[in-house]
Amino acid sequence: MQPFALPEFYMPYPARLNPNLGRARAHSKAWAHTMDMIDVPQHGTVIWDEGDFDSHDYALLCAYTHPDAGAPELDLVTDWYVWVFYFDDHFLELFKRTGDIDSARAYLDRVALFMPVTGEITATPENPVERGLEDLWNRTVPLRSAGWRRRFTDSTRNLLDESLWELANINEGRVSNPVEYIEMRRKVGGAPWSANLIEHSLHAEVPDSIAAKRPMEVLRDCFADAVHLRNDLFSYQREVEDEGELSNGVLVFEKFLGCSTQEAADAVNNLLTSRLHQFEHTALTEVPGVFEEHGVDPAGRAETFAYVKGLQDWQSGGHEWHLRSSRYMNEGALERRDGPEQLGGPAGLGTSAARIFSSLAATAPQRMRSFQHKPFEPVGPIDQPEITLPFPLTLSPHLDQARENVVGWSQAMGILDGVVWDEHKLRAFDLPLCAAGIHPDATPEQLDLTSGWLTWGTYGDDYYPVVFGTTGNVAGAKAMTERFKLFLPVDDEPMPPPLNALETALADLWSRTTATMARDFRQQFRKAIVDMLESWVWELANQVQNRIPDPIDYVEMRRKTFGSELTMSLCRIGHGRTVPPEIYRTRTIQAIEHSAMDYACLLNDVFSYRKEIQYEGELHNAVLVVRNFLDVGEQEAFEVVANLMAARLQEFQHAVDVALPTLFTDYNLDDAARKTLLAYTGELKNWLAGILNWHEGCHRYTEPELSYRPAAPVTPAAHPFSGPTGLGTSSLKISSLLPTP
Repeated sequence: MQPFALPEFYMPYPARLNPNLGRARAHSKAWAHTMDMIDVPQHGTVIWDEGDFDSHDYALLCAYTHPDAGAPELDLVTDWYVWVFYFDDHFLELFKRTGDIDSARAYLDRVALFMPVTGEITATPENPVERGLEDLWNRTVPLRSAGWRRRFTDSTRNLLDESLWELANINEGRVSNPVEYIEMRRKVGGAPWSANLIEHSLHAEVPDSIAAKRPMEVLRDCFADAVHLRNDLFSYQREVEDEGELSNGVLVFEKFLGCSTQEAADAVNNLLTSRLHQFEHTALTEVPGVFEEHGVDPAGRAETFAYVKGLQDWQSGGHEWHLRSSRYMNEGALERRDGPEQLGGPAGLGTSAARIFSSLAATAPQRMRSFQHKPFEPVGPIDQPEITLPFPLTLSPHLDQARENVVGWSQAMGILDGVVWDEHKLRAFDLPLCAAGIHPDATPEQLDLTSGWLTWGTYGDDYYPVVFGTTGNVAGAKAMTERFKLFLPVDDEPMPPPLNALETALADLWSRTTATMARDFRQQFRKAIVDMLESWVWELANQVQNRIPDPIDYVEMRRKTFGSELTMSLCRIGHGRTVPPEIYRTRTIQAIEHSAMDYACLLNDVFSYRKEIQYEGELHNAVLVVRNFLDVGEQEAFEVVANLMAARLQEFQHAVDVALPTLFTDYNLDDAARKTLLAYTGELKNWLAGILNWHEGCHRYTEPELSYRPAAPVTPAAHPFSGPTGLGTSSLKISSLLPTP
């Protein structure tokens, strides 16, 4: 008996079948035999027999997901999928069922020898996984560009290495929280790897100049999330009930929301739908702009559009395969949908169109809710959740002087214009209080610099919606953002004369902060600032469209709008070179940083909800995003956000207490690196404690301050500013964890 009924899926694109299916079936089976994947025991266990291989029908998966690939390309892609599914089952039998994480780590270290970014493979394969990877790597990688090879190597390594995360969770009996799960599932689930193979199968590479830009990364991530969440729905019975797997989205939602399996499955399907809506929105509204911004030539545009279409084909084709493969829970799904069908494909254009219409009709209310929010709605009485942290607060002894110094500095920079801000508001916001908590050991000069960055970021984030949001002038916001980049020189290029207070203050802060920075650290610092600035433009675009963000896109962009990535950048710069750069890219450090970021962002959203929703007509608040996604009331949304805060805090503590010592051992870090990383976790604890203390101690979110206006406001028609209707989310945008200037 199935544990839940499969939901109505959003699938607006008809599935098509590659005419070379028969050839791919024969080829892949012969190849699998050659690689010893069929009927050959591994450590005494047969991973697949011939019946397993035939019923899984990976050639059908690839024929559906790559309908336009030529015959040789389809053969190669099918071999890749045979290999990746074999790896998954091989790893399950040898390590997940036994819990032998040390042997699993050694196994993965050897597999990595067979996928060099450059050069020849020199190792000798010892099992079907290594043998298959050697063959596939040599048949694929030499045909592609250097940029593609880098991306494909990274996604393949992620797919392999993050299997240890799944294994560790099984050994600990630990179910991840939703945000952690989505992030890690992208790596271990392999969909970014599939996206790379789409480029290969169509000979349509995304130009390297835009491959890492937000629109392309969002398309890839939306594709990945939808593929993985769909797979979770179909594979829940096999993974959770048979294999004891804990990495399944339905199980994650079931535990986090405390709901039934059917309710969790419906929530997962709603998130899947939301990600596909985000995919479409990004393709239509953001991709054309990135072409223009980076001067992509017609050939590059055509290849990018072919790639986007390939991602869509994969979604619909993957869904059709899940309905047919014996690997998944799909009993009666075809019959319930549109009557009995042959294995060869959909039953004609009419039934496909009917399914599309049904799909659109079923998911239209969810799409429409995202555009129907009424700004400035009154906020009812809310029982705000109690927020506690297990980290002690320490305040800098230089706080009082910093309060006075930031007022003088703000006056000199022109920030206290009496329109967006005046001295009353600056003192009410008390940004030095935040600086003193998150950087308690700062010298007086450092604390002043920290307070200045916080002031600049807060004023800038209040300025953008006031000046550009009220008129919908996204182009003006982009132009200002581009000018800001001129005040962030990496090689001491001359700055232009500043035109306004934001430019004047940025020039001052950049010069003082980077005076002694090495060039690579300046680049890192600059990127973090630019990411934050561009995220403010993203907020404005949503505001103009009256569009509540997709939940996952919101969480990931919130880290940028909050300045969290800038925080970590500055802190790492302060570490000097005691820690190898690649360590900061490991799963453990990413988990520590992202969980801390998310806790702080959600904390701010809880405190600023009334300010943003009732007084500012904002859309960028986690409580509102949860209200919209789950279609629940304010109180329930607050509770969900509070639960997510608690889950992210638990993940932070788990990563610090359990995963970090393992990282030290796995990478054989020396004492200096270990000491630096332990100190880093202490700095992040100070950061969280200081943020909470500031929210509780400042007046930015109190009713009297929300009603306050400067004495002589100027209307937007007469002045480029208007009243103080800022986002209320950026008072912590730029961290105080600054290195010594």
